[in-house]
Amino acid sequence: MKIILPDVKNIIAVASGKGGVGKTTVTVNLALALQQQGAKVGIFDADVYGPNVPIMLGVHRRKAAKGLAAIARRKDAPAYIKPLNRFGLNIMSIGLLVGENEVIDPARSPAAVGLLVVQTLKDVIWGSLDYLLIDLPPSAGQPQASLIQRVPLCGVVIVTTPQDLSLLDASRSLLMFQEANVPVLGIVENMSYFICPNCDEKHEIFQRSAKWRPAALADAPILGQIPMTTAVSKSINQAHPLMHDHPDTPQAAAFLQVTEALKAQL
Repeated sequence: MKIILPDVKNIIAVASGKGGVGKTTVTVNLALALQQQGAKVGIFDADVYGPNVPIMLGVHRRKAAKGLAAIARRKDAPAYIKPLNRFGLNIMSIGLLVGENEVIDPARSPAAVGLLVVQTLKDVIWGSLDYLLIDLPPSAGQPQASLIQRVPLCGVVIVTTPQDLSLLDASRSLLMFQEANVPVLGIVENMSYFICPNCDEKHEIFQRSAKWRPAALADAPILGQIPMTTAVSKSINQAHPLMHDHPDTPQAAAFLQVTEALKAQL
């Protein structure tokens, strides 16, 4: 049975087939870009073993939260969890339930991990949201399978870099959503090119294969191409996202273009 989040209009998964493609960076800046266009937005960090959304937004928890941490250790979950608000975004993450140096019990079965994530999502008091973005871990296993089964997703956005290996892994992730009849809203090509900070010249870092593209990605639209810039990396290190601190830059404009293309697919 699908869980019901009655006050959330659009639930969108953000996925990738592999790590290191900047999926969480895209998720956070995409959420802020939607917010700048007048939407109420939330982020649910569903990465059990590497939750980075809190750190990227400057939220640190040294020790497990009393009461909330019980969700990570017991089957019985609290009935209600209030999300944190950062930069105007409602956020919740497994990383807010345990300390930064703690981990979810690795002995838990994959099914239990999926149940943990779904239960946490269900118990959060999200409030009225136009968009809830779910930042998924870089794989095609759990908790993705449980979320697909239990959460009424409006669609999925695939984040990849423009290189063959990343495209191949992204296509594997995409197949899982296609088989579950979850609409594929499109692809965000992250680190698409590099902008020199000295001369503003555009350079393509990754080699593109014009003759090769996985069949699973053949019909997926490109929502946008995000440049690789020092501004993006600095914003991550400083826990002040690009879209919040530098909304008028060309890099921020790329995220705004993605949001326009995304909304056109919904």
